[in-house]
Amino acid sequence: MIKRDNKTLILASRSPRRKYLLEQAGLSFKIQPAHIEEKRNPHETPEDYVRRLSLEKARHIGKKHPREWILGADTIVVMGDNLLEKPDSRDEARQMLQALSGRTHTVFTGFTICNLNMGRIITRAVQTRVRFKNLSLQEIEWYIGTEEPFDKAGAYAIQGIGTFIVKSINGSYTNVVGLPVCEVIEILINEDVIQVHGELRPKQA
Repeated sequence: MIKRDNKTLILASRSPRRKYLLEQAGLSFKIQPAHIEEKRNPHETPEDYVRRLSLEKARHIGKKHPREWILGADTIVVMGDNLLEKPDSRDEARQMLQALSGRTHTVFTGFTICNLNMGRIITRAVQTRVRFKNLSLQEIEWYIGTEEPFDKAGAYAIQGIGTFIVKSINGSYTNVVGLPVCEVIEILINEDVIQVHGELRPKQA
């Protein structure tokens, strides 16, 4: 899938997981991370929070490339009233995994697809329910020792070693990885950014 006019979609994220998902979907794109402050506003719902962050990321890069299509995204893990982002230490990772053990939590990913020159901005949020198995202290310590939890929201990676701790999911799997690919591709097709003709072909100008 290649954008028409030989212009490439820009992913406003340094996430290797989002990069992998887009590559698996056959998209051609560039990467230009957006550096913005990620702080939740008072009384902001998790869904509104990830939508806003994805919009701010997309706009930040879109101002530099107003003629290009930009994709911004942000993913968080929510347990009850607690927002679990990336752990900063072993203790924080341990606390998160203990809190999630044997329980169901929600993963929210907000994403924004925009082309500022065309005045097109589409922002969505997708949620997936994830249930963990009951984790022993030994399993938690072993998993922390792999160092996988430290750059992941909620201190786990469903697509990595952390797959052993996920008992079930209700909703989009790729959303938990970091990007709801089905919804993203659907919008790119609807906005005429990409075109499908039996097989994935370059979009003609």
